[in-house]
Amino acid sequence: MFRAIFELLLVVIVITVIRSVLGIIAKGLSGAAQANRPAQRSSGQQVPLSGELKKDPACGTYISAASSIKETVAGQTFYFCSKQCRDKYVGSLTR
Repeated sequence: MFRAIFELLLVVIVITVIRSVLGIIAKGLSGAAQANRPAQRSSGQQVPLSGELKKDPACGTYISAASSIKETVAGQTFYFCSKQCRDKYVGSLTR
C-alpha cells in the first residue's frame, strides 16, 4: 500500500520536473526567436485606439475613421484601409 503511494508521488514529482524543464526550454527558444527578428519600425502614424469605425467598400474590413483614407465620390464620402483598396474601388466605378 505504501509502495503504491510512494510510486504515485514519485510519478507526480517526475512529471512536474519535466514540465518545468520543458517550460524553461520553450521560454529560451521563444526569446531566441524574438532576438533574431528585425525590429519593427514605427511608420510615424499612430493608430487611434478608439473612434468610429467605417467599412471599406472594396475589401469589407473595418477601419477607424480617423486613420482611414477618405475619398469623396459623387458627393458621398467613402473610407478605405489602403490606397490599393481606394484605387480598386474608384477604378470599378469608372468602368
